[in-house]
Amino acid sequence: MLTRIYRYVDDGSELCFYVDSQGKLSDRELRQLQWLIAETYQSGNTQMEPALTPGSFIEIGPRLNVETPFSSNAVAISHAMGITKIRRIEHSVRYIVTGSQDKATILADFLDPMTQVVYQNGLLDFGPTVKPEPVKIIPLLECGENALRALNTTLGLGMDDADIRRNIEMYQRLERNPTDVELFQDGNANSEHSRHWVFRSPLVIDGVTMSETLFDIVRSPLLAKDDSNSILAFNDNAGAIVGFRVPTLEPISPGTPCSFTIHGRVWHITATAETHNHPTLIAPFPGAETGSGGRIRDNSAAGRGSLPIAGLAGYCVGNLHLLGYPIPGEIVGGEEIRGQATPSRILIEGSDGVSDYGNKFGEPLIGGFTRTFGQVVSNERLEFRKPVLYTAGQGQIAADQTKKHDPEIGMCIVAIGSPMYRVGVGGGAASSMLQGENDADLDFNSVQRGDAEMENKANRVIRACIEMGSENPIESIHDQGAGGPSNVLTELVEKTGGKIDIRQIVLGDRTMSVLEIWSAETQERYGLLVRRSNLARFQAICEREGTNCEVVGEVTDDRHITVIDSDNDTTPVHLDLHSILTGLAQKTFESERIEREFAPFVPPSDLTVNEALEMIFRLPQIGSKGYLVHKVDRSVTGRIVQQQCCGPAQIPVANVSVTANGFFDTTGAATALGEQPIKMLLNSGAGARMAVGEMLTNMVSACISDLGDVVCRANWMWPAKLPGEMPRLYDAATAMRDIMLALGIAIDGGKDSLSMAATIDGSLVKSPGQLVIMGYAPVPNIAFVCTPDIKRPGNSNLGLIDLGNGKNRLGGSSLAQAFGQTGDTSPDVDDPAFLACVFRAVQEAISNNQILSLHDRSDGGLITTLVEMCLSGFSGAEINLENNADVLAKLFSEELGLLLEYAPEQEANLQAIFDSHGVSFVRIGRTMQAQTVVIKQDGQDGLVFLSSLDELRVQWEATSSRLEEIQTDVSDVKSERRCHAKSRRPVYQLTFDPAPTMESGNTRPAVAILRQEGTNGDREMAAACFAAGLGPFDVTMSDLQTGRSTLDQFQGLMFPGGFSFMDVFGSGKGWAGVIRYNKILKDQFDSFYSRPDTFSLGVCNGCQLMALLGWVPGNEINEASQPRFIHNHSGRFESRFAQVKILPSPAVLLRGMEGSTLGVWIAHGEGRLIFPDSSVNDMVREKDLAPLIYTDPSDLPTEVYPYNPNGSPNGFTALCSEDGRHLAMMPHPERCFQKWQWPWMPEEWKDTLAASPWLHMFQNARSWCEEQKS
Repeated sequence: MLTRIYRYVDDGSELCFYVDSQGKLSDRELRQLQWLIAETYQSGNTQMEPALTPGSFIEIGPRLNVETPFSSNAVAISHAMGITKIRRIEHSVRYIVTGSQDKATILADFLDPMTQVVYQNGLLDFGPTVKPEPVKIIPLLECGENALRALNTTLGLGMDDADIRRNIEMYQRLERNPTDVELFQDGNANSEHSRHWVFRSPLVIDGVTMSETLFDIVRSPLLAKDDSNSILAFNDNAGAIVGFRVPTLEPISPGTPCSFTIHGRVWHITATAETHNHPTLIAPFPGAETGSGGRIRDNSAAGRGSLPIAGLAGYCVGNLHLLGYPIPGEIVGGEEIRGQATPSRILIEGSDGVSDYGNKFGEPLIGGFTRTFGQVVSNERLEFRKPVLYTAGQGQIAADQTKKHDPEIGMCIVAIGSPMYRVGVGGGAASSMLQGENDADLDFNSVQRGDAEMENKANRVIRACIEMGSENPIESIHDQGAGGPSNVLTELVEKTGGKIDIRQIVLGDRTMSVLEIWSAETQERYGLLVRRSNLARFQAICEREGTNCEVVGEVTDDRHITVIDSDNDTTPVHLDLHSILTGLAQKTFESERIEREFAPFVPPSDLTVNEALEMIFRLPQIGSKGYLVHKVDRSVTGRIVQQQCCGPAQIPVANVSVTANGFFDTTGAATALGEQPIKMLLNSGAGARMAVGEMLTNMVSACISDLGDVVCRANWMWPAKLPGEMPRLYDAATAMRDIMLALGIAIDGGKDSLSMAATIDGSLVKSPGQLVIMGYAPVPNIAFVCTPDIKRPGNSNLGLIDLGNGKNRLGGSSLAQAFGQTGDTSPDVDDPAFLACVFRAVQEAISNNQILSLHDRSDGGLITTLVEMCLSGFSGAEINLENNADVLAKLFSEELGLLLEYAPEQEANLQAIFDSHGVSFVRIGRTMQAQTVVIKQDGQDGLVFLSSLDELRVQWEATSSRLEEIQTDVSDVKSERRCHAKSRRPVYQLTFDPAPTMESGNTRPAVAILRQEGTNGDREMAAACFAAGLGPFDVTMSDLQTGRSTLDQFQGLMFPGGFSFMDVFGSGKGWAGVIRYNKILKDQFDSFYSRPDTFSLGVCNGCQLMALLGWVPGNEINEASQPRFIHNHSGRFESRFAQVKILPSPAVLLRGMEGSTLGVWIAHGEGRLIFPDSSVNDMVREKDLAPLIYTDPSDLPTEVYPYNPNGSPNGFTALCSEDGRHLAMMPHPERCFQKWQWPWMPEEWKDTLAASPWLHMFQNARSWCEEQKS
């Protein structure tokens, strides 16, 4: 039965919720649903009848063949509330059509054809039952090639002539015809995307067969190392290197409600990287989010399970052509092509997808790059119209779980995660084609959909198994990607064989055919091998975490993959594993060199440095990345030592990303990126060397164990099969190999995407060849990370290490790009040995605390390096150029180099270190307290550049600010612009002395770290509690519902941050509904709240929950008047290190901290506090129930964006109860309880503070608990 509930949005639209139930809903159930659906407590917000009249609106809703993640979460909430008859809930939006706004305009603005359709007359049900397509027998024996070629076109299999011949010969040998399911599996499994034929096959260039394959070349540096620290390389879902023994906070009985304790465990460091280019071109948001999700699963599926920690992202797109905002050098491009997203849409929506997925899963994004390019080069249009969507990640794997166990007869083949949907069908084959070769509908079908909460739940199952140590029930694990179950389940049993019952796979769409079930790339799924003796315990973990556990088959010893259909006793797939996996003949690829012609870069003769700098600051690769970093969580996990933003200004200029291996250890891991595709256009070998060099000049900022311990992931994005490109790719690979051999570093894996071209107006437009190098290495002490922000304005010098040896080549530079040119001579790494010497010298100086700040010279040249150091540190600077220097070349050349800030008294010591390593180091200037940047030549008289920091900040932020207008409330963008024009240093102050926790000898007070489906901030909350002497317990809502645990045993209750139930009805709404309407739970929570010896803390999502429950500011307030937290005024997720002031209040957790002004992480989308009843606002102020407020740089309460990131009135960002026992706050003190978690603090605090100020808050909780027992 279908019930409709309507919700008013505004005068131009309303929402319609379609609720499918097994039988009629009672009045009580309808009231509960209306409460859930309403915009929190707005009376009259929902009704059973529509407000809009038929014919006056257009209704847009999700495609009906697939249940959306919204529905699965909404149903889960309803069932937990006790409304178990609900089967599905979807919602649509009805837009009023006015005379000035026609239907076409509305559809263009609001309809996503990938995921949505127009409901012409509303819905009466969720559609007729479509009979799934039957398995087809393809008559190869009778019709030969014609039958297979027809199917190849119809299904988009992507088979070439060799694939077609191989299949015909195989089935002739088997003397049977194949099913379409078997051929579809083969097309995906043996596509370029899956098999990497180009890298593994012989190459013939100019008629000469190369002596090595590309894979041989890439692998050779690792094979040449006698002392490699590599643990996993080229043979698993991620790479791994030797890590450290780490005191690790873990549950004492993983998979059950239990306390946390510290275990000593050896964790190795993992890394993986991949791209998702084809899907992101077709549908940027889902394409990008599933790229991020797939890479997370790659990390999770290493060994017998691995843990992701942090992510990186990179975007290469074509010319943006922003309306009313010209970007220098954008000459070509601007077309809108059916079935392809525009570059600007890809940059905004693609980054939204990556950000949203990480935000919801709980993986911080802590590094990356951005690049736009489009020019006619040597009479050929080159543009990133087929984009690069790069995603990388770093994690950890337990030392005793790095190797997968071989399959054994009788082991259970298990799948966990999402139900199967008809999405991503044929993605592997489609990604292997040049854009435009495939049918547009097939391209749409090949794009996946993401569900980050499901990924979170599946990851928790894997984490629990890992933490079981030697009892880990996972024998082997792979993630589901291209080819769907056909690939992942076949891969699991490759050595032995397996038998699968396809009807044991849980479906989210029952109209799927066997072909679709077997091959769809439904995301958030893993295949595993589990011994039958361990199955029950594994299933119990899955049940606790709310994820499917499908026992789909078992391991055999017949070396076949067999799929049966138990519904009709047929066998859709029966394939010999050797024939389809290991016994494949190599392919050969032939190409000829085509030389490009380049002209020297010629800038205008009257070009000034000021003009040139303002031009290049408009290029997205040079200017601020604020539009990217402020919408993505950079602090979740509490394990982040260094993310993108640096200094008191907190602007994104960091060189390196660093994570901690645990909460209670000082070891960590560093990751750094390098990529130089425009230089690679001029000289592919030089570009490859520069990518490696850039990675190292970024990596050098963190003190790692040794240069030789750097291991890399290499990702290649290239139009390799087009004329002239294979030799360029080969040259790049050999150059990368040679410089790595010279440096003593290596590659342990990577990915390739070799169909990088798109059809534009009937012509192929190549994307420039791109190589991204991700380096990662162990960090013995995370305290030794040197950031770019100037530390001692007016009392320090600036020195330059020039790895370009004065050549200052401008080819491939941003300055050339700004004038629509490339130049003809690229910078290069002319002396790799010198680069190694520089790396070791700088590392030694950092470890001796002799360098105050450090920034690499790269895109934008020396002047950009200097300005970024000044902006991030609120410091002026003056540098002097040599008398004979070409000023533009000196300032804008992108040769490798490092700019250092150091104390004058350290100059002799620095010089001695550099001399000992054979490194030249030249003092070129000094810092200044005056807020200006000055560049001179010929001493005092030759002024070549002068600008104020405020002016430079506005110019540097200009393109980011324009892009913000597309994705953020415009009034907030203007407010931030005004702040940029008058940037000021934050003002922190302390009114108490933070101290480490002293062991009291008492039993740790028991505190429940309570999590709901979608919570992602629980581990850092547990760590903060543990550090303060509390006794944290891992407790899920399902534990309370099933009676595995109760709240009676706890004195404290922590509601962590995250996205409970994906926030489908608003932040915390579903979680609150479960507690409010499930009697068993409501009684427990009411009892806990009323006990005088209990306290609670809600952070972020937990804060929103406590407000909805009425726990703050007090449960005596009626529902209609209850304060609540709604969407940020900016209209998007906000991630910042905000300044807050602690006010006098009854809050017991903030005792003794009053008057302090501190920095703290915020990361939320719905943090704006509103008071429906102004008298409640008055009461909160009178009784001091708002203990935390945002303040501006003058330390005054503020509503100004971005100092107040969500628009809350009076700067309020926390509420407490009148008795002070219950505190709800949007900021994240649990991510700041260690000093190294702060992205910036005053220099004097680093040396003088014995502990982080925020630790005191949790110590207060312990002290208060002990007081209640005395």
